[in-house]
Amino acid sequence: MAIREFLRGTVDWTRLESVARAVAERNDRERVHVAFLDADNWLSTPMVVDDEWFVKVVTPQNSIVHALFTAGRNLGAFSAGTEGFFDHVGTPLALAERELEAVSRMHAVGLNVPRPMDAFEVDGLGVLVLEYLPDFRTFDDLTDAEARSHATDLFALLARMHDQRIAHGDVRGENVLLQDDELYVIDATTVRDEGFVGARSYDLACALAELAPRIGARDAVAAATSAYSVTDVLAAREFLDFVALRPDHDFDANALKGEIEKAAT
Repeated sequence: MAIREFLRGTVDWTRLESVARAVAERNDRERVHVAFLDADNWLSTPMVVDDEWFVKVVTPQNSIVHALFTAGRNLGAFSAGTEGFFDHVGTPLALAERELEAVSRMHAVGLNVPRPMDAFEVDGLGVLVLEYLPDFRTFDDLTDAEARSHATDLFALLARMHDQRIAHGDVRGENVLLQDDELYVIDATTVRDEGFVGARSYDLACALAELAPRIGARDAVAAATSAYSVTDVLAAREFLDFVALRPDHDFDANALKGEIEKAAT
């Protein structure tokens, strides 16, 4: 448990107060209200400030975990027959700045993401500030019927992202939000530009893995082919065994492969 807590990078209240104070000062507020989110997050400590800003606090320990995750994911990519395409930057500030850059790029081309605000450093901590979406539900929170009704929307959103040569790198239910009946994506990870083609296939495989247990493998593949070519979906098939190793995806990879092969014939 001690190692687990160390790797999570628990931040003591004094340092979090310094972060909140810095957010207030950078936004010309004399005082702010802070609420912590009940999130099982290895890569940051999330909090909401004044019901207006979503703030992620990144510690050196979070940076270590990010490096470990990146190495593991790249090994998985190698196992799928492609070069590793995940990237790591070395400091908490660099991680915060890299995510702000990714969100800013997505926001600039009209994708549904929280509005990017700021990234800075306080006491060795990286701080990322984004717009807070107050009434969101995660894709995990949707009923199976709601997931089915938004299945094609999910692939349409990913396709719009990929058309701009932007890959997400961590598509899963808790990173897709429903707000005002529209889907948003959050928590994009860092993907190398030269690895975009593999990362796109990996995104598609993760989305299929997310939907198949909810709506069935056949309907998940049908939703994917509403936005992607059969060739694209076949490329995603090569990553399904890798995705199946992730603890946050629980699906029948063979059933999905079978439905993809049927769609291709």
